Amino acid sequence: MSIIIGLAEKLKRSGYKLTPSRLAIIEVLETHPEHLSHTQILEDGQKIYPQLSRATVYRMMELLVELHLIRPLYLNDPTQRFVSATGGHHHLICTHCGTTVEFDHCTVDQLAQELSSKYNFQIDSHLLEFQGCCATCKLS
Repeated sequence: MSIIIGLAEKLKRSGYKLTPSRLAIIEVLETHPEHLSHTQILEDGQKIYPQLSRATVYRMMELLVELHLIRPLYLNDPTQRFVSATGGHHHLICTHCGTTVEFDHCTVDQLAQELSSKYNFQIDSHLLEFQGCCATCKLS
């Protein structure tokens, strides 16, 4: 997950209180670059605020999705993970073994500008996935 900066301020501007539980979840999201699941957020959040509950994590993640601050991400497995709702996010996914490679290089910006202009649509972010066969599976 690209680092999600400023969640506390955005949540506060949306009229929500910054409770210790919410602050623990925000700290986890802002300090972990990987795509985190509910369970990972709970486990790391409890290190910051031991009273953090699974229900609170689920409710908070649902709220952040509803506010368009994060978005759910499924990477060829049943576990829901989360990523920032802004900018671009890119993966190569092996449909045989499930290996996922995240990459930063993206040349979609020109296409995004063309689509934005053609359809009078403001594009704030995008997800890009290429699915296929990794080098290990190609050898098998």
